[in-house]
Amino acid sequence: MYPHTKYCACFLIFSCLVFHSFAQDINPKNAPWGPKDTIIVSLIDYNGEFLPYRELEMVYVSKLPPVKLAKVIEKYNRLRNAVYVTYPYARTAGITLNDVAAHLSTIEGKSDKKKYIKSREKELKQKFSDPLTNLSVYQGKVLMKLINRQTGNNCFNIIKEYKGGLNARMYQTVAFFFGSTLKQEYSTEEAYDRQIESIVKEIDGIWYNNPNRPSVSRTP
Repeated sequence: MYPHTKYCACFLIFSCLVFHSFAQDINPKNAPWGPKDTIIVSLIDYNGEFLPYRELEMVYVSKLPPVKLAKVIEKYNRLRNAVYVTYPYARTAGITLNDVAAHLSTIEGKSDKKKYIKSREKELKQKFSDPLTNLSVYQGKVLMKLINRQTGNNCFNIIKEYKGGLNARMYQTVAFFFGSTLKQEYSTEEAYDRQIESIVKEIDGIWYNNPNRPSVSRTP
C-alpha cells in the first residue's frame, strides 16, 4: 500500500466516525426541540418526492437608464401584484357566471329567468360583488378586465343582465367617479392586456395547471 493511500484510508475512517457521532447529536430523537424549532419550507411534490422550492428573483434586460428602468419595474410589479390578488376571484366568478348563463339559455320565460337569477343572487353577490369591496380601485380595474377574460362579457353587461339596466348605469356612474368604467374590454392586442395575459399564464403555470404545484410543509 502506498503511503498516500494509507493516509486517505485513515482519513475516511476518521471522517465516518466523526459524522456518525455528529449525526447522533443532531438526531431529532435526542435533540431538545422547542416551539421555535419549526421551519416553514416551500416544497413541490415531484412524482411522489418532496423537493425544496424557491422562486428566483426576476431578471430584467433593458437599455433604459437605471432611473427609468426602476419606474417601469415598479409599474409592472404593481400590475403583477394586482393580477395575483384578483385572478382567483375572477376564476371563481367566471365559473359561476358562465354556469348561470348556461342555465339561463335553457329557460324561455322572462319571469322564470328572473326567478332563477333570484335563486342564485346570494351566490352571485358573494363571488362577484363582495370581492370588489375588499379591493383598491386599481385592483378593481384589473379584476373587471379578468372577469371579461373569463366570461367574454364586460361587467356593465353582466350587471345589466342580472340586475337590470338601472343598476348597471348606477354602478357605471360610481365607477366613473373613481376614474374607471364597467365597460372595460379585454384584448391581447393591447400592450396592457398582453402584460396581464402573460402574468395569468405565469400563475396558471405555477398553480392551476401545475400537477407539481408548490405547497407548504412544517418540518422540525
